Amino acid sequence: MRVRLDFAYDGTDFSGWAAQPGLRTVEGELSLGLGRILRADPPPSLTVAGRTDAGVHARGAVAHVDVEPAGWAALPGRSDLPPHDAAVRRLAGVLPPDVVVRRAREVSEDFDARFSALTRRYSYRLCDAPELLDPLRRRDTVTVRRPLDAETMDAAARSLCGLRDFAAFCRRREGATTVRTLLEYSWRREGPLLLGTIVADAFCHSMVRALVGAVVPVGEGRRPVSWPAEVQDRALRDPGVTVMPAHGLCLEEVTYPDDTALAARARTARAIRTLPEE
Repeated sequence: MRVRLDFAYDGTDFSGWAAQPGLRTVEGELSLGLGRILRADPPPSLTVAGRTDAGVHARGAVAHVDVEPAGWAALPGRSDLPPHDAAVRRLAGVLPPDVVVRRAREVSEDFDARFSALTRRYSYRLCDAPELLDPLRRRDTVTVRRPLDAETMDAAARSLCGLRDFAAFCRRREGATTVRTLLEYSWRREGPLLLGTIVADAFCHSMVRALVGAVVPVGEGRRPVSWPAEVQDRALRDPGVTVMPAHGLCLEEVTYPDDTALAARARTARAIRTLPEE
């Protein structure tokens, strides 16, 4: 049977999501925790909506896992809890404090945490006045030395939205497309902080942090507002675009269609995306 997990984590002390030999990862901790409570050896494997890099955080991560029905049914033990509530409570007892499973529930086999997703929403936090940064937020906020203009960053960011080839902001993989639909990219200022919101149907590797790196020079006054779109149109990596530090990035939310549309969405997401012919 298939189970959906909604969870969050502080990515500071992880080597990213994906399990890697000899390294501490979110997938590794979560898989081991599930194996313990389900008494499964080997522990179950997970499919996640977004494979975050080392240091990236998540408040709204989603994964699915296929488990044996008997092991799932046994989770409540002598309690009156339903299995999904028992799973959350028991995982809280075995997971480290930097990973929290907020919800677990049974779903149909049509649900695929990765391919059924409609959108992923990330946030990015910048501070251009390091002396005013709350030290309790140092693990999720990136400081910059030059003052930033949030309005010009926002204008440059909005110019990148739409169904586009984001090759200029992605690490290419053989056989993979770099065409994505960027639904929202915006910036706003809150005191010494600049908060970015980035929403797309999907992201390729390093894309979000490169998108941030494309507008920071605009905010510093070193590049015109039109520059990020010009880089995008060239579809080539530009040395002027810095891939920003991981710890300012957080996966905030993943959205899905209703249950009747899950399978169709997964088929669409698996298809190789291309730009429409002009």
